[in-house]
Amino acid sequence: MTGYPTSNERGVIHMPVMDESTPLGAQIARDNMRAERLASTTFPKPAETRILTVANQKGGVGKTTTAVNVAAALAYHGLEVLVVDIDPQGNASTALSVEHSTGVAGIYEVLIDDYDISQVVAEAPDFETMKCVPATIDLAGAEIELVSKVARELRLQRALGKYLREREAEGNPVDYVLIDCPPSLGLLTVNAFVAAREVLIPIQCEYYALEGVSQLLKNIQLIQQHLNPELWISTVLLTMYDGRTRLSAQVAEEVRAHFGEQVLDTVIPRSVRISEAPSYGKTVITYEPSSTGALSYREAAEEISLRGAANG
Repeated sequence: MTGYPTSNERGVIHMPVMDESTPLGAQIARDNMRAERLASTTFPKPAETRILTVANQKGGVGKTTTAVNVAAALAYHGLEVLVVDIDPQGNASTALSVEHSTGVAGIYEVLIDDYDISQVVAEAPDFETMKCVPATIDLAGAEIELVSKVARELRLQRALGKYLREREAEGNPVDYVLIDCPPSLGLLTVNAFVAAREVLIPIQCEYYALEGVSQLLKNIQLIQQHLNPELWISTVLLTMYDGRTRLSAQVAEEVRAHFGEQVLDTVIPRSVRISEAPSYGKTVITYEPSSTGALSYREAAEEISLRGAANG
């Protein structure tokens, strides 16, 4: 971009000419093309509800950010989405502007007190087709309280199954369920794995990216063997990618070599807009829809929906 906006003596404003030969100009031009393509793109509805658990016991990998932004991108394109927040921190609830203060009924009451999900589910205000089951601080003690419960690993599966059948009977079936897990491998995460059919693993493009993932894979294998044989790792998403560094490229190459076709072609860049959005109670999809980060999450959601249609 050359110069700044100027005006002549009549007050007519002249906008600067975009110079696509500069890195910034080229990026803006690319993002404009991506936005135009996505604006005319329809995401296919799955043949049946797809339930994805977003999991990685390593903290700071963009797990909650991925859960809410993929969910928001799917809802943005007209699909019916349910977000289940089972992380005691409640960050997914915050990002979706869903009330989750003390005293609000949420996923804790579903797991511990046998509430129906229909009793606690809340509308996500930014999207007509998205709902959220919030997590409150009460959930912090749920790991211990679940130990004494009958069928403790199956409680989320049963509650979610009942809710999905209710929505089906109403003629308003849910297309996608995304479950945001805590960064651990305790009973809350086990409940999520048992309730889901697919696992989405976000992996940040930084040193030690694959460290700890081997333990996650072992736990998933145990769940497959003993509790949920239908569970499989359908999606791996590279996050916090910095195209200026060799490290990001090396990590991406290593992850693709390890997971193969499970890794999405789309990568999520490091982005100030993505980081800022939750502080406004928003996803980046609504906070800054034309930003590179928002476009990347929409493309990731598109890939997820197309893969589901192909597998279906």
